[in-house]
Amino acid sequence: MKYKSVMVLIFLFNYLLIAQHLQTKYEIKPDWEDGYPEGCTTITVGKLASYDGSVMTSHTDDSHRTRSEFDIMPAKTHKPGTMKTLYKRVPDNSKKMPAYKFVETGKIPEVEKTLGYINTAYPCMNTHQLAIGESTFGGKSELVSDKGLIDCTQLVTLMVERCSTARDAIKMAGDLLEKYGWNDEGECLTIADPNEVWMFEVVGPGKDKIGAVWVAQRVPDDHISVNANASRIRIIDTTDSNNFMYSKNVFDVARKFGWWNPNQGPLEFCYAYADRNSLAARRREWRVFDLAAPSLKLDPNSENYPFSVKPDSLITLEKMVEIFSDYYEGTEFDMTKNLTVTDDSGRTIISPLANPQMPYDMNKLLKINGGWGWRGERTIARWYTMYATIIQCRNWLPNEIGGLVWLAWDNVATSIYTPHYCSITNVPETSSTPGRENGFTRKSAWWVFNAMSSLAHQRWGDMRKDVRAVWDPMQKELFSNQKSFEQKAFELLKKDKTKAINFITEYCFDWQVKVVDRCWLLFEELLTKYDELY
Repeated sequence: MKYKSVMVLIFLFNYLLIAQHLQTKYEIKPDWEDGYPEGCTTITVGKLASYDGSVMTSHTDDSHRTRSEFDIMPAKTHKPGTMKTLYKRVPDNSKKMPAYKFVETGKIPEVEKTLGYINTAYPCMNTHQLAIGESTFGGKSELVSDKGLIDCTQLVTLMVERCSTARDAIKMAGDLLEKYGWNDEGECLTIADPNEVWMFEVVGPGKDKIGAVWVAQRVPDDHISVNANASRIRIIDTTDSNNFMYSKNVFDVARKFGWWNPNQGPLEFCYAYADRNSLAARRREWRVFDLAAPSLKLDPNSENYPFSVKPDSLITLEKMVEIFSDYYEGTEFDMTKNLTVTDDSGRTIISPLANPQMPYDMNKLLKINGGWGWRGERTIARWYTMYATIIQCRNWLPNEIGGLVWLAWDNVATSIYTPHYCSITNVPETSSTPGRENGFTRKSAWWVFNAMSSLAHQRWGDMRKDVRAVWDPMQKELFSNQKSFEQKAFELLKKDKTKAINFITEYCFDWQVKVVDRCWLLFEELLTKYDELY
């Protein structure tokens, strides 16, 4: 009996250790898989690489708990001595669905005036056309410190509240992080303004320390770049202040931890402070570059790719949508390629039930394997995207019209991008209604796109055609109408700014209502047409 009691105690001890490990893995680091973040993809385009001269950044908020709703945060004026409370985002499992809550970390002095901005989960653009995308890369665990006040969502918020240009945002971030400290994992922010776009990578200063280690590299005007959950910046050119910025401790910290020996060559940020081991990240990098510049014939299994590349042709909005909708169809990495059946004519075809957006349990059932192990491949389009943005910053237009966020709900492959100019003052109830905290609701735009997309993937080979038959003409109409609409808004802006902003707001509002209503109808149409076929 004593032996059995001891064995039971050992079992319980091991069980608690495993439970604690799982809790750490899945709660403290949500949206990570196999030790690596798997959250978001962001693509940047310089003004000479885009079809119309706009600078672009973007973001797919791929998450299993990020908030789905957004609203408009107006500009504010603060009295002298006002303090701003900062918060850290932490997992919250007390809601109907996995979500986040915000825990206060401290206070910093407020500025006299803040700018208005579009308040997505990661604020994406302010009224001066400063735009930001985000992608977590993790970095070395030894760098994480809980002593700082600023995490990723807070830093992005501070940038859009206080800055008008990408360079100013990076400089401000460096100053604030040095004084108040970074308390998050390694993050990449892709920061754009009407003239240029930068990639900003930041990690912590080390356990129990205040500060941060960071580097920023400018994307050449005629290039396109990408971040897909892996650090991208390698050698820092300290003589080129026009294209590089960095924290003053970036070399000392790497040397102190033994991650860099100056006698063995120049510091490579992505290896000193992170690694390049995630094929889930590298495969997306390859795919973005291969779709934009196929002439380069890049190897899909390489460890490294150029920081940025010149596209074979100018990047259009349509091309950005194509890239963000991609799941390696037609390549050796297409997870549906072996899910075949014989049709009525005797041909071997991919089953209409096969889909590239299977939940992980389905991958196990069908023994899907790939660059991401049993998870298959980490595609650019994902079934757990909360929202996605493609953002244009344009220096030949006034801010009210020049700054434009194209936003799509849920999986880009089954969605449509609608316009949200940076000057809008209101959004529909379906945009601002929480989708995760309270569970399913017909008032949430994310939920209707999520429901329709989930249904479409049950018979993807057929339903995808019905989905695109609805969205493609509407997307074409939106892109085609952009120039004429903006000309009307521009003329009105010269006469009456208030009326112009109302005109712009109503246009964006009406289109959002239109696509949400159409999505509910599409959901009903798919249910009816394919009853008993999924």
